[in-house]
Amino acid sequence: MRPFYSLCPGRLSYSAALDLQQQLIKKRLTGGSDMLVLLEHDPVVTLGRGASDEHLKLPPAEFSRRGIDLVRTSRGGEVTYHGPGQLVGYPVFHLDCVGCDLHLYLRMLEEVLIVALCSLQLEGRRIEGKTGVWIADEKIASLGVGVRRWVSWHGFALNVQNQQDGFSTIVPCGLSGVRMTSLEEQLGAAPPMENIREIVLRAFAQVFPLRYEGSYENSSQEKT
Repeated sequence: MRPFYSLCPGRLSYSAALDLQQQLIKKRLTGGSDMLVLLEHDPVVTLGRGASDEHLKLPPAEFSRRGIDLVRTSRGGEVTYHGPGQLVGYPVFHLDCVGCDLHLYLRMLEEVLIVALCSLQLEGRRIEGKTGVWIADEKIASLGVGVRRWVSWHGFALNVQNQQDGFSTIVPCGLSGVRMTSLEEQLGAAPPMENIREIVLRAFAQVFPLRYEGSYENSSQEKT
């Protein structure tokens, strides 16, 4: 199995994270390593390809007044919210590791999150015809991916701390009536973010046919 590395830059604006992914994609397309970026975002609402403005509950000026950026992006999926206390994962992988099968890749990302939840004694599940991970009928993780020459970018978001204030400004994922939940709600307290990063990294190494080689910052790889 070929290696992959983690990169954990902390809290970034959405635009800074896009720039980072662009750098990593360029490196991966010229022979660089597979990477899993794990971070938190400043408050932002993103709309995927074809997402409808009807799923925004506030006018743009009100998002700005509340300190929430509003960004149209190239990922798949509908509208979602990102903010502090949410673990966002951006795999920059060449998808030949899953046979260049985008549907399989999405299911494997869901499986990573289900495995991670299981390690916290929580039962995550899929709902047929929908993308993401639920606990009972409440959604705890969202997915929206992009691919460039079979290198993946964008990814997933797992709600660690309560995100209800942010999600109340939109129709999450364009699904009317859906309620978002979090690890904080399910467990009674939010686990430390560094613990959740480690759990997700272990789950990635379990689900994907790649070998985890540790933090990119501590590796001998050429730095971005």
